[in-house]
Amino acid sequence: MNTYNDAGAARPRGRPALLVEALALLWSGAVRRAVWRARGERLLATGGRNDGPPDLDELWRDFNRRLSGLFGGKGGGNSPQPDGGGASSPPPDLRSAGIGIGLIGAVVALIWLGSGFFIVQEGQQGVVMSFGRYSHTVEAGFQWRFPYPFQSAEVVNVTQLRSVEVGRNSVVQATGLRDSSMLTQDENIVDIRFTVQYRLKDSKDYLFENRNADEAVVLASESAVREIVGRSNMDSVLYEQRDAIATDLVKSIQAQLDRLKTGILISNVNVQSVAPPEQVQAAFDDAVKAGADRSRFKNEGQAYANDVIPKAQGTASRLREEAEGYKARVIAQAEGDASRFKQVLTEYQKAPAVTRDRLYVDTMREVYSNVSKIMIESRTGSNLLYLPLDKLMQSAGATAAAAPAPALPTTESTGTSQNDVRSRDNQRSRERESR
Repeated sequence: MNTYNDAGAARPRGRPALLVEALALLWSGAVRRAVWRARGERLLATGGRNDGPPDLDELWRDFNRRLSGLFGGKGGGNSPQPDGGGASSPPPDLRSAGIGIGLIGAVVALIWLGSGFFIVQEGQQGVVMSFGRYSHTVEAGFQWRFPYPFQSAEVVNVTQLRSVEVGRNSVVQATGLRDSSMLTQDENIVDIRFTVQYRLKDSKDYLFENRNADEAVVLASESAVREIVGRSNMDSVLYEQRDAIATDLVKSIQAQLDRLKTGILISNVNVQSVAPPEQVQAAFDDAVKAGADRSRFKNEGQAYANDVIPKAQGTASRLREEAEGYKARVIAQAEGDASRFKQVLTEYQKAPAVTRDRLYVDTMREVYSNVSKIMIESRTGSNLLYLPLDKLMQSAGATAAAAPAPALPTTESTGTSQNDVRSRDNQRSRERESR
């Protein structure tokens, strides 16, 4: 028979306790048989009448006689006989005593050997110890080992997922801080709490290499988190590397437990909370809100830039193309004017007077075709002339409003200005010749 402790491990019961139980069972059976036998004899002696409960003293004396006869002792010579005589009991039967002792010894031996059987459930391992020293490990099934005091067995659950919580709310009296407070590289304090989940990978190391392997998990976890947080700054612990802390904790805790030979395998680390101390929590909340506002404004500015920049680039490209077109048009016009001037120069060198007259006529035609004309009769001989200046000014203003000036110089306006320049040059040439 096995008893189980809180961790699910079976602990063998003491062998003296089993022997005491066996003897108690034999004793109670013998007492019950003696009681029923005495009751039967009493009924026979009284003729089948049940005059009352059996005499306990008589039952006790009868049991002692039978027990003494079984072990070869005297059968209680001082006890009264049924016929009233005082003769002693017959001599003991040594053969019967030997058989009784052998039966009791065989029963005790079978019980003792049977106490060596034990059952290891699926997902468990049994560690067999010889005189308290490790002997071997057995797997799941019906197992046997030498009974007490030669061997004992300890059953441990190797597939059960265990967990411990690191970072408690208890306050350390020396510092006034919580047990979960850690110091960062930039000399700030953060409160970090996490849960370590683990299972057993070697039951021998778990039972024999450390006094308390579960407590070793807590100590290794505290050492690992202080090391990791101590080489990181506060912002990275709170915001940037929070997920990476769990991975680093698994590696660091497992390395320390392997050095201690605890027989424990770390399955997972769940970081529950990473926060600044309560005394400065409000200031950190404001900083987090400001960071969120900064990100929001940055995203809004980026969206506005993505909307405005393509439009500006399109406008700039269009203006560049228009400028290139205007440049090509002006250059072509200038080259054409230069070529025409060279041709006129050639003709002027051949016939200066004819060329000047022709240029003058062309210029006057172009000038007078764009102005208002007033015809005056000079043969009337009148000294008073009437000119409707108001109507002339109104018609000139209407003409100017109907034809607004272009934003860029056009070919026609450029040609007109050049013709005006040529006409003025021709006029000056005629005046010099007339002189």
